Amino acid sequence: MGKNLTRKILEAHLAEGRLVPGEEIGIRIDQVLAQDLTATQAFLQFEAMGLKRIRCKVAACYADHNVLHFKPEHMEDHLYLQTASRKYGAWFGKPATGIGHQIHLEHFAIPGETVLGADSHTPHCGGVGMFAVGAGGLDVAIAMAGGPYYFDTPVMVRVNVTGELRPWCTAKDVILELLRRLTVRGGKGKVFEFVGPGIKTLNAQQRVTVTNMSYELGATTSIFPSDELTKDYYRRLGRLDDWRDMLPDPDAEYDETLNIDISKIEPLIALPSLPDKVVPVREVAGTKVEQVMVGSCTNGSYTDLQAVARVMKGRRVHPEVYFFLHPSSRTDLEQLAREGYVTDLVAAGVNVAEPTCGACIGFGHVPAPGTKSLRAINRNFNGRSGLTDDQVYLASSETAAATAIKGVITDPRDLSKELGIQAPRAELPSTISQENPNLIPPADERAAARIEIHHGENIRPAPVKGPLEPVLAGVVLIKVGDDITTDHIIPAGADIVGYRSNIPKLAEFVFHRMDPGFSLRAKEHGGGFIVGGDNYGQGSSREHAALAPMHLGVRGVIAKSFARIHHANLVNWGLLPMTFANPVGYESIEQGDDLEIQDVRGLLERGAETFVLRNKTRSKETQVKVDLTPRERAYLLAGGKLAYVGQHPLH
Repeated sequence: MGKNLTRKILEAHLAEGRLVPGEEIGIRIDQVLAQDLTATQAFLQFEAMGLKRIRCKVAACYADHNVLHFKPEHMEDHLYLQTASRKYGAWFGKPATGIGHQIHLEHFAIPGETVLGADSHTPHCGGVGMFAVGAGGLDVAIAMAGGPYYFDTPVMVRVNVTGELRPWCTAKDVILELLRRLTVRGGKGKVFEFVGPGIKTLNAQQRVTVTNMSYELGATTSIFPSDELTKDYYRRLGRLDDWRDMLPDPDAEYDETLNIDISKIEPLIALPSLPDKVVPVREVAGTKVEQVMVGSCTNGSYTDLQAVARVMKGRRVHPEVYFFLHPSSRTDLEQLAREGYVTDLVAAGVNVAEPTCGACIGFGHVPAPGTKSLRAINRNFNGRSGLTDDQVYLASSETAAATAIKGVITDPRDLSKELGIQAPRAELPSTISQENPNLIPPADERAAARIEIHHGENIRPAPVKGPLEPVLAGVVLIKVGDDITTDHIIPAGADIVGYRSNIPKLAEFVFHRMDPGFSLRAKEHGGGFIVGGDNYGQGSSREHAALAPMHLGVRGVIAKSFARIHHANLVNWGLLPMTFANPVGYESIEQGDDLEIQDVRGLLERGAETFVLRNKTRSKETQVKVDLTPRERAYLLAGGKLAYVGQHPLH
């Protein structure tokens, strides 16, 4: 039998291991990317390795989240990243370059190559046939240094796409339909490979919308073949030399198959406050909203924005609605302006703002208490907007535009009937310029030697944890429920993001919105444990959700289950991730309980998979399990991956 596309790429990049589902492999990484909220730590960690130059083919850092410099620390971070990028050999996208995933797609993505990103939406580039994976910053720093990326071989799922989208139905509705079927936990340990006749009806940007949001399924990544439609996109980019044909074999084998007829999809919407709470838009039509936003890496492309402009042309934003639009690409914005679409948007009362991720993570456009916000973005986790008890809905750009006109959630098909609006087509610009004056190339090695890296007062060295203790002991500092996100653990927002390069200061904000007393309690107890439910650590790849608790003395996290990237981040920073052998064990532990695991070093060294967790407060014992490779055990024993690399330098 033939090979699927995922297997072909992984085989071509395999450095260690076997391609057997569940077994650990290491793959060579061609490209890396990071953004301003994650790259500071990645570069600090790269500096700690003592290397003079980045070793992968392409590295890029994008200042796309924190572009407004509300505080001096924000500009300090960008100055550090710009000087470090140029010195070590990375491209740097200044604020207003655009959102990193889209800029990377336009300038650097190459079908058949691998890209590792310090951002969970890195699967964006899977839409053009790359194996694109999100990871923590330390894993990206290791890839910058030329090291492999290690992860479990994923289950390879064939998504057989048939049919063609009907008018007013979009690629956003396709990924929402998959979330409706599979939930935010349904893709864990899987790669979704989209094939079938239906993909020939989706242009490159529509495909990218689907792959970008695949991490909301918990997936390792997702990928489309690189075919004639991909070639057409590269022709528009003026990068035909970078295009290559990357297809699965006609008789390719997969571990699982999922069928989806996109002709049966209707406009969908995710209710507050998870991306999988999906229903047809008509089920909640008429719900009043006060804010509408279109943008982010998922829905800020030319394809999305020209559709919004066509709907808004000659019409007005409802008097009681605030409508904000953030393009994902500066070049797309320029093209839209040249074609008159920006004029149509502004005339309609749309606030056309800078290309940024900011509002997607609660850095701007924070809703007022009691209001509802409909957003064409990728996530609506509770509190992610910057308001703890927010009510954020997710939908397509077309649904967002219809809602902005009516002032209530509106199925765009109903607006079409009422106002006689023709459904916009999913279009790409005829050409996509490679001229981006804010995208700064790396310095050559001779010039790099003269560059002094800007280490401002807020830029602190990468922390390194000491070796694992023989006994793990401490109190339960907090007990939380299911689907806790990294936004819950380390929130974003203007008051916090400036400290991503200053872990001692950032640690003051751990669980800040859920439990403002957490950091003080952790300091008073000298650290301890966190207890969580299912899918603990879903969402953003931010390793700060492990780094900051580590600084506070957290020794381990016990949960019902973990999200992939967060589990890796905990290991990377020396925090032992454990799951309950029996889910009933979760009920037997409460905040304030005094826990202990004896001989934890010996157990890890001997390869034990089950530990006895003693609850000294309640005089009970609970069985906990660890899912760790020999490599991960070595990291934990050393005190984390950075400590391990310090003892075993990359060559």
